[in-house]
Amino acid sequence: MWQSALVHPIERLRYVARAGGFDQIDLAREAADALASLWGEPAELVNACRRILHHHPLAGSLWVMATRLLVATDARRAALDFLDELNADSTSDNVTDALPAEATVAVIGWPDLALEKIHRRRDLTVRVIDAYGEGAGLARSLLQKGVDVEEVPFTGLGQACTQSDVVIVEATASGPDAFIAPSGSYAAAVCGVQSGKQVWVVVGHGRALPQPIFEVIEKQLIAKNTMEADDEVVPIDVVTHVVGPQGVKTSESEAREDCVVAAELLRPVL
Repeated sequence: MWQSALVHPIERLRYVARAGGFDQIDLAREAADALASLWGEPAELVNACRRILHHHPLAGSLWVMATRLLVATDARRAALDFLDELNADSTSDNVTDALPAEATVAVIGWPDLALEKIHRRRDLTVRVIDAYGEGAGLARSLLQKGVDVEEVPFTGLGQACTQSDVVIVEATASGPDAFIAPSGSYAAAVCGVQSGKQVWVVVGHGRALPQPIFEVIEKQLIAKNTMEADDEVVPIDVVTHVVGPQGVKTSESEAREDCVVAAELLRPVL
């Protein structure tokens, strides 16, 4: 990650905008540090937030952070507070603690929250469904932590989900009625729920958005060639439970929102 404190904040923001291959906490940490440096320049702060979101539209935590900074009287303090909240997020613990004893769990993609603490449960078996060629890497990482892992090719998605006890998908961003997750998550959820299995969507702190913001993300994703996109929109009614900082809730529970709406962020970047 970025190390130099001597680089101008605008240059750091360009780096964050171009960055790829980092999880949301890494991106939020880099963006928060750079954006907080613009706290005394409101116009530049708004423009910088919009540019970052233009490059990372599916990262819910960046939307929440940008909103927090724009509505705060002290953007620097707001950025630090939000990072503290991300670091204290109990979502990973809640997933690990709530899974049934000796369960077989199917996951798709490489969720950065759902499996973070899974090595504490030596009674579980994790079926890693390969997506984008990440399956082998995730399986290897889990094996090194002592997790019982089964690698599954993408073609085995249906059987893996129908024959597991719990199917877990992870949202990069969530709205009241749908969420964004890796492509294949919709199929995995439907296979699981149609087989009478529990299907959990993991929505970490900072990823639950108000409907107006989620609609902006949804429109940007739909505008792409969705047949080839790495992510997709999944309706909340194909999952049975939502796991977040407050624990495991049924999907019919009232959706939470981790930020308010900042109108400045709803306009497209030209």
